[in-house]
Amino acid sequence: MRSTFFGLETAKRGMAVHQTALNVTGHNISNANTNGYTRQRVNFSTTIPYPSLGLNRPDIPGQLGTGVKAESIQRIRDQFADVQYREQNTKFGYFNSLNESLVKMEEIMNEPSDSSLHYTMEQFWNSLQTLSANSENSGARALVSANGQMVADAYNYYYNSLTTIQRDLNSEIDVVAREVNELVTRLAELNQQISEIEPAGLLPNDIYDTRDLLVDELSGLVNIKVTKVRPTEYGNALPIAEGIYNIELVNKDGSSYTDANGNPINLLSADIDGNQGYSQLSVNRDPNTNLVTGISDGNHTINIIDFTKTGELSAIIESYGYMVNGDKQGHYPEMINDLNNLLITFANEFNAVHREGHTLNGGQSGEDFFVLEGIVKTGDNYSYDVPNASQLIKVNQNIVDNTSLLAAGFGNGDAGNNINAQRLANLKTLDFTQYTTSATVPNGMTGTADTYYSGIIGKLGVISRSAELNKMNADTMLATVDQRRKSVTSVSLDEEMVDMVRFQHAYNASARNITVVDEMLDRIINGMGIVGR
Repeated sequence: MRSTFFGLETAKRGMAVHQTALNVTGHNISNANTNGYTRQRVNFSTTIPYPSLGLNRPDIPGQLGTGVKAESIQRIRDQFADVQYREQNTKFGYFNSLNESLVKMEEIMNEPSDSSLHYTMEQFWNSLQTLSANSENSGARALVSANGQMVADAYNYYYNSLTTIQRDLNSEIDVVAREVNELVTRLAELNQQISEIEPAGLLPNDIYDTRDLLVDELSGLVNIKVTKVRPTEYGNALPIAEGIYNIELVNKDGSSYTDANGNPINLLSADIDGNQGYSQLSVNRDPNTNLVTGISDGNHTINIIDFTKTGELSAIIESYGYMVNGDKQGHYPEMINDLNNLLITFANEFNAVHREGHTLNGGQSGEDFFVLEGIVKTGDNYSYDVPNASQLIKVNQNIVDNTSLLAAGFGNGDAGNNINAQRLANLKTLDFTQYTTSATVPNGMTGTADTYYSGIIGKLGVISRSAELNKMNADTMLATVDQRRKSVTSVSLDEEMVDMVRFQHAYNASARNITVVDEMLDRIINGMGIVGR
């Protein structure tokens, strides 16, 4: 025979479970604006019905339900959306950082403008044309000297500004690498906490949220693959327990970086035996240039040419510079190198033509117009091995002090001879292959000084525009994925208010059920067996 108090237990369970649901709803509402919070729900399930199988079971029409229980408190999260978000966040981190560094470069080059190198060179060419028409005019000679120094100053400014940004990028590489290591360390601590809580049959939902928020942040810095690991021996962990994270550093296409033995490179490691660990990321540099050569986790090294388009860190390295087979590569080193090559090619040819001319006093000049301060020439020309030529360029101080040394004449010292001034002015449209110093011009340099420089700026514009468009596309995709993810994970106050009312009514109904059962028991206890009294 079933217990007289059977209904009390059923109603009591209903009150307790719906009170739990109300507490979870309150937790959701309280964290509606908490970054990274995932809404939670109570999973209800029926308790074991009465009676159970057995020879002594009562003979009743069927099993009676014994009420409800809170099976678990689970957070609502779309794992597929998490994977998509992190993939897009990696792309956005890369293109956003790349775009920022290229925008800074464009601001330095400042083309087209009245302060750009192109404009300054035009002023210099114009002053040479003026000199060719007035070769004896001291004002025309002084203008050439002054405009030449303006050209040198423009190169000085470009070099100093570009190298300043490059030094900032170098510091930023260390900052981002340190940030990666701090995130990995914190994730390892959370992994340890979760592995201690889950075997007790609990779900550490708030710790899950903190862990996923850190993983999202990490995905913007480097490209990662997250795998959930559930150890074989894991106590009384619930089937929906998420387990501990294994975080692998992967290539831009999602493939694994592997060592000689085929082992993946894990920033955060976890296996089915319950073993856990983590690695610290470091950036390897060339001892001579300080440019990046590779990425290491302590046990493995990734060649820098394989570490591309994989988050913010790789974009900063791509801008700052890296070494491939002894060659400097990267946006800032290449820009500095292109400007240096242009400068040395132009200065060597200009000097060669100038040395052949005659001064105002009639003698052959033999003087260089442009000099690299503190650098000794190799033969008649400056070497292309001077990495900071743009920083050292200046107009020969002898010519600045005495403009009569400016070699405008050619062939003789007659007054008014302007042939060499015209030869110097004609360098504006002279192809590199026609230079007297063409044998020393680096491979790949074609066209005139003007067209080569235009090509440098055009290339920068294309790369920068591409990075900007890719950043915008990645931002749009990231926002779309994030919106879809938040439609599942974020707290809707309207929905929570509806749930609050629903759970409140259920709680009140359970309480009313207890009252009804109590009245029934009162009748049995106080109203029965008193006949005839």
